[in-house]
Amino acid sequence: MMRQATAPVLIALIGLSCALILGAPGRTITSAFANDVLIFLDGAHRISRGQVPNRDFHTALGPLVYLIPAAGYWITGSLGGALPVGMALVILVFTLLAAHVLGSRLHPLLAVPVGAFLILLLAVPINLGDRIGALSFAMFYNRIGWAALGLLVIMYLPPLVPRPWQEARDVLCAAALTLLQLYSKLTYGAVALAFLVFLAVIPGQRRRAALALAAVLAAAAVAELFWRGTASHLADLMETARISGGRGTGALINVTLRNFADLAVFALIAGLALWQERSLRDAVFYAGCVAAGLLIVSQNAHNWGVITLYAGSAVAAQRLVGSAGTLSAATPLLLLAFTLPPTLYHASALVLHGALATANAGTPLGLPGFRDVRYTRLWSAGDHGFSRLYVGSFASGGQALQRLGPDIGRVATLDFVNPFPAGLGLPPPRGDNAWLHWNRNVSAEHHLPPAQLYRDVDTIMEPRIGINSLQLRGIYGSFIDGHFVPVLKTDDWTIHMRKEPRP
Repeated sequence: MMRQATAPVLIALIGLSCALILGAPGRTITSAFANDVLIFLDGAHRISRGQVPNRDFHTALGPLVYLIPAAGYWITGSLGGALPVGMALVILVFTLLAAHVLGSRLHPLLAVPVGAFLILLLAVPINLGDRIGALSFAMFYNRIGWAALGLLVIMYLPPLVPRPWQEARDVLCAAALTLLQLYSKLTYGAVALAFLVFLAVIPGQRRRAALALAAVLAAAAVAELFWRGTASHLADLMETARISGGRGTGALINVTLRNFADLAVFALIAGLALWQERSLRDAVFYAGCVAAGLLIVSQNAHNWGVITLYAGSAVAAQRLVGSAGTLSAATPLLLLAFTLPPTLYHASALVLHGALATANAGTPLGLPGFRDVRYTRLWSAGDHGFSRLYVGSFASGGQALQRLGPDIGRVATLDFVNPFPAGLGLPPPRGDNAWLHWNRNVSAEHHLPPAQLYRDVDTIMEPRIGINSLQLRGIYGSFIDGHFVPVLKTDDWTIHMRKEPRP
């Protein structure tokens, strides 16, 4: 039988291993969503140049989404190391929290597989539900949100045996997990806050939950003293919600069907626990795991991954093990059968990324700053070569800008994301959007006024091969034609420069 003290040690070893596999090579391998990855590299570059999210550029994502790669960039001095090393730091912090939460609340035979599941969920460089070969740090904030929320939900369980400083550690963990979600993506943070409020009405949990909520509010107040971007962040978030927030019941039905197998297994484990315990409060908790998880996924761009089902299953499994009933001996195997397939799947993708990064596989993205950001195609059926052409156009764009000499000033791109300031080490514009995703954060009805978007821009790159450049030309083209003039045209790019100097 595994000893209780063994679980935190094994969880720590798993987290350390994942952090090393991801961060040690110091390179980013991407075979999918290269345009999304560039958002975060541009954000790291902006922060290195002194910009602050929501004060100097618009974004609906929390500041940690940019501070994490900025930390990796600061440590390595390479944009290729920005995301893997930044995420390795997050994994190490998360592992410390997981070792305490899981080690103090779950039987060791439950704590270790659940810890491995959550850590690998956080570490794997793929969008949840994608194939192993679709390596990418795109939407990595969703994995942060899910892992943090999953671990927080398990704190519904009281400690098995109170330890020294148990309450203080619990409060610190709950507050840290909630803040991680709030400052990554507010969708998860709102659910985390609602969960803490739920805990605050449960006898035996009230003091911990109230202290955690107080700690979150205090930390948010301190953060605002330095950030001073909460109001503009909420405004950016509301603008994005006006464009893409309404998904309706159709999205919920699709999410339910895509995750039906997980829902069925969760219903089995939770049903057995309820049959054993007969707890109305637990029934409300399990229903919340389903409802909150489905609502979050319906707002996300991934095909699988209602992680609250796995966290809720861990709680139900502990209820069964703790009851010492007829099912207690088989429960760890049941939970292992649920968590092991995605754990192994994510481990395979993580090892693949580590091996390719170590081998320096793929080709650089074509700009000097991206020499360690490498694109490779891995079993990319259906791509039809678009990604290769899109990424391949960066080099010619950079060369064309260099031909214009040092007076190009601040450069913008009439497309999804702007790769040139980070890739060429140029000063980034201020007052623009971190990215422009058609019908997600920009549309014909809702968009930044062109005078505001291009207020700090001297040169505009208009691509022939773009993600949504044609749609953006429809709303910004007349302003560009009136205030900028084409100065150079290549096979892949038209370069516009401002007619008159910026005011």
